[in-house]
Amino acid sequence: MQRGICILSTNIAVDARNVGKIYGNGAGAVTALGDVSIAIEKGEFFTLLGPSGCGKTTLLRCIAGFETPTTGTIHLSGRDITYDPPYQRPVNTVFQSYALFPHLSVAQNVGFGLKMQGTPASDVAKAVERVLALVKLEAFADRLPQQLSGGQQQRVALARALAPEPEVLLLDEPLSALDLKLRKEMQSELKRLQTETGITFIFVTHDQEEALTMSNRIGVMSAGALLQVGTPHDIYESPVNRFVADFIGETNFLEGEVEGGQVRIGTGDLLAVDLNGETGGVTLAIRPEQVSVKAADAQLSGKITEATYLGTDTHYTIGLGDGSHLVARVQSNSVAAFGVGDTVGIAIDAKAVQVLKS
Repeated sequence: MQRGICILSTNIAVDARNVGKIYGNGAGAVTALGDVSIAIEKGEFFTLLGPSGCGKTTLLRCIAGFETPTTGTIHLSGRDITYDPPYQRPVNTVFQSYALFPHLSVAQNVGFGLKMQGTPASDVAKAVERVLALVKLEAFADRLPQQLSGGQQQRVALARALAPEPEVLLLDEPLSALDLKLRKEMQSELKRLQTETGITFIFVTHDQEEALTMSNRIGVMSAGALLQVGTPHDIYESPVNRFVADFIGETNFLEGEVEGGQVRIGTGDLLAVDLNGETGGVTLAIRPEQVSVKAADAQLSGKITEATYLGTDTHYTIGLGDGSHLVARVQSNSVAAFGVGDTVGIAIDAKAVQVLKS
């Protein structure tokens, strides 16, 4: 099959063009990916984010060579690798299961791939020493995997993947088996490793906090489609549609109609917002931290139906007159505490409201 010619910038590590993947035939065919195009830069920490079954792991497996796209092409550093087997790609993958050899020491696990490639023993030893220092496991070189914690096993799997110095490292939800505290520690560790090595990381997760914490850019996926690509700030502050706004963090949604340059919501109140040219029915997306709760009258009024103290923050659920509700997140020491049943005023900064087409 004839291969295309890459004309993108030499700074592009992975260029997926119109990639589609269909499993099965006829009426039973399932579309896992539908015409996905994305360019990931060299040295970037890029995250594919979305719910289970959205196609993010399928795309990762196509880049790795474990799956062949039904349509489209994949280029790596300008070379068409669409039909290359995995072992011919300068790419390594870290899976959810660390897949360490239980009978081999940490050092032997890390050096296994290099050894299979026929790398001289002295070079293998140097590479193992280098990457174990990188993941801070030099003192564990002679231990067996079962003598390590989950976080240490994760580091060994990372070291093994980094040892051959791949151009791209693919990570398929590698932190999902760790507890919350260790997962947060490993988030910082992964970002440090990516920064120190300069290797392009492509990370797959359904965890929004992981994506926001570690990524240079995020690609949000749903139902086999790539909905939005941007920095964490762009994705959070300027979602392109309701799915992205709802999936990334907590969001309030109010339905309304544009009227005289403002939006009339279900309570009958008019809210001044930046309409960006939208007309007719719209959905207002408002982050909880942008909702101010006041004792005095404000733009809106409502009754607190739930108050949850979370230390630094207090979350208030406020019922509105039309039966809808807003969630407000306020610093616990910034305002007087309100209780369930209190009637409060609600103020919303017009610039903080995202207007989405209904």
